[in-house]
Amino acid sequence: MILNLKRLFTCLAIILGLNNLFAQFGFSHEIGVIAGPVAFQSDFGVRNDLETNAGNTGIGIGIIHYINFSYRADCNCYSTDTYFNDHFKLRSEVSWNKTELNHFGKWVDESRTSVNADRLRAHSGEANNFDVGMQLEYFPNSIRAFAARVNSFAPFVSLGVHHTWYNPKAFTTFGDNNINNPSNFYSFWRPGSISDENGTVWSVVWSVGVRYKLTVLSDLMLDLRWQYYGSNWVDGLNHQLDSNRANDWLVWLNFGYIYYLD
Repeated sequence: MILNLKRLFTCLAIILGLNNLFAQFGFSHEIGVIAGPVAFQSDFGVRNDLETNAGNTGIGIGIIHYINFSYRADCNCYSTDTYFNDHFKLRSEVSWNKTELNHFGKWVDESRTSVNADRLRAHSGEANNFDVGMQLEYFPNSIRAFAARVNSFAPFVSLGVHHTWYNPKAFTTFGDNNINNPSNFYSFWRPGSISDENGTVWSVVWSVGVRYKLTVLSDLMLDLRWQYYGSNWVDGLNHQLDSNRANDWLVWLNFGYIYYLD
C-alpha cells in the first residue's frame, strides 16, 4: 500500500515538474473538470455481449490541466506561430472511476440450472481505479482561430500514458461466501483466478472529442476515451481460459468544463 502511494506521488511529481518546465516558457494554462459514464470491459460476462456491456457500467470523474502552447501568459500575446503551437496541447489528469461488475449473458440465463450457473450468478465484483497521467492532444484545425470565436467547435484526438492504482473488490453469495475458496466459483476457472489485492499498472489512453467555445475564457468538452491496462487483474478476476484474449480495458464518455487561467 505504501509503495503504491509512493509511485502515485512520484507520477504526480513528474507531471507537476513537466508543467512547471513548460510554464517557465510562458505558456498559458487551462483547468477543468470531467465526468461521465464508464463501460468496463473485463472477464465478467460474455465477450461482445450487449447485456454485459450495458450492465457493467459505472462512473468516472476527474480534474484536468492543459498547457496551451498557442498563447503566452507572460506577455498576454500569441506565441511563435508554429504548427505545433497552433495544433497541440499537453493534458495532465487526475481521475477516478468505479464500476460494479456482474456476470451477464447466456451462461447465467434463468434457463440454466447447473451449479456453475449458480456460482456465476452469485459472483460479483467492483473495479475501483485512481489514475494519474498525461496525453498529447492534436487539434486538426487552428487553436488560435477556435479561441477567437465564441460558439465555434474544435475536434481533437489524443494519445497518452496513465499510471493506475487499482483496488478491486470480489464478492460471492455462494457456499461459505469465502472468495479464497475455489469451490465457490466457476469450476472451469483455474485456482487463484479471484483476487481483491490492490496494485499499480500502466495503461495506454486514446481518445477522440470536440470542444465548444462557450465564452472567451471557457469551453465545454465531449470526450470518448479508450483505456487499455497492462494487467488483467484490474477487475479482480483473471480466469485464464482460452476466451480470455485481452487485458482489462474501458470506454469512458466524459463531459467537461474547461476554464482558461491566463
